Amino acid sequence: MDARRAYAALVEPECNANRQVVDVATIFLTNRECPFRCLMCDLWKNTLTDSVQAGDIPEQIRTALTTLPTAREIKLYNSGNFFDRRAIPVQDHAVIAELVRGFDTVIVENHPKFCNDDVLRFRDLVAPSQLEIAIGLETCHPEVLASLNKSMTLEDFDDAATWLHHEGIRTRVFLLQKPPFLDESEATDWSLRSLDYAFDRGVDCCVVIPTRSGNGMMERLAERGHFSPPSGASMERVAEVGIAKQKGRVFVDLWDAGPLFPCDMCRDIRIARLAQMNLTQRGASAIFCDACSE
Repeated sequence: MDARRAYAALVEPECNANRQVVDVATIFLTNRECPFRCLMCDLWKNTLTDSVQAGDIPEQIRTALTTLPTAREIKLYNSGNFFDRRAIPVQDHAVIAELVRGFDTVIVENHPKFCNDDVLRFRDLVAPSQLEIAIGLETCHPEVLASLNKSMTLEDFDDAATWLHHEGIRTRVFLLQKPPFLDESEATDWSLRSLDYAFDRGVDCCVVIPTRSGNGMMERLAERGHFSPPSGASMERVAEVGIAKQKGRVFVDLWDAGPLFPCDMCRDIRIARLAQMNLTQRGASAIFCDACSE
């Protein structure tokens, strides 16, 4: 990996906090591996062995922006935590803010343990842009959350969310569909509970991500009968019920969603239906497939 180049950048539409579909730029920053060793994480794949130097991250953002079309909002995702000083040097915050201040919203990832005064200083630097913090809540199931090795409790999340909202910082959370140790029915129930948990604490947006294998540990858990990927049907169920709640925005992550839908006859239209629901935040007519009886 090149410490002076983001490893990916793209623009895609998303329903924003005002329920308008806007273009959002996402820059995947090349950075050091996250210090937390979450059980299911695969974000180590595009990371550096050492911390970046001052000036590297601004250069990544500056270069990526020259390759992207105009967008209204921006996500700066760094395979870890934006306010980890060993990941992004604090002296770069002012330059980064200057680069992204023209966007309506600036979204970064962060762990509750890095919610500190650096967040407030960056909020002020990007103003009048709205700062939004994305947090991996994963699940409100306390035992399963503890098993994920996130170094975070539900109380940690609650404290961080309360503090961020008090400071005028918007939040979104990542939730896992079917984390280890839950069967399909339990997993869907707990995903819906987790949506309620997040929205009841003032979270504006929940992104439901199918738990994937690929980091070695998930394969070991699968061999022991403790994990299998979710079905496409369960993702559809969470999207349908979650959006119908109308408590906040609910997105389902459709990156590499194909394997969740094994039927060649209905795969594409079912994924397209979920993409439509992501954008409209409304339900869509169910699809019935004679080939697979889904």
